Amino acid sequence: MGLTMRLTKLAVAAFIASVSLAGAAPAMARESTDNPFIALFTGADFRPSNFGNGPRRGLGYSGSPIPRQTVAFEGRYRPGTIVIRTSERRLYLVQGNGTALKYGIGVGRDGFRWSGVKSVSRKAEWPGWTPPAQMLKRRPDLPRYMPGGIDNPLGARALYLGSSLYRIHGSNEPETIGQAVSSGCFRMTNDDVMDLYDRVRVGATVYIQH
Repeated sequence: MGLTMRLTKLAVAAFIASVSLAGAAPAMARESTDNPFIALFTGADFRPSNFGNGPRRGLGYSGSPIPRQTVAFEGRYRPGTIVIRTSERRLYLVQGNGTALKYGIGVGRDGFRWSGVKSVSRKAEWPGWTPPAQMLKRRPDLPRYMPGGIDNPLGARALYLGSSLYRIHGSNEPETIGQAVSSGCFRMTNDDVMDLYDRVRVGATVYIQH
């Protein structure tokens, strides 16, 4: 009888624990997604569910919905040059043998797309983010600085374009690749931007075309 009672008590305790955990799960999920740094990156429309979903989700290694590939590429561009075609929502890294590596990217939304010629002035791993004055005027609630890391919307790498506010950078939102969502920057999945980062030197020319 004593053994039976002990087993019964253990079973009841396990049941109560399972019910308690099940009831706590939604609250835990809400807590993990209620990140205070939503809608940070240069005007992009981030949702709470895009943040705080654990290291694997935050690192964004799930791959791009537009896989990178080697393609034929014509034009008088030096090897190592980047050509961005915003209408295609693609970035090309010229290889110099009549080919280029093609990556899917996210581009500026309506009113924020631009064209021109820049150079890569700086490269950074896990970059921090300082909202520009223009954005702080629109969004005074934003932090003045956000350190780099898995929750930072600039992602794992950033290539800075001249002295402008624009960058080619990683993203924790692979579903936005191929979309027009930013305020002028060019976003890639973290795995793609890390691949590009290792191939591109500071000083490389970047052509931004419609």
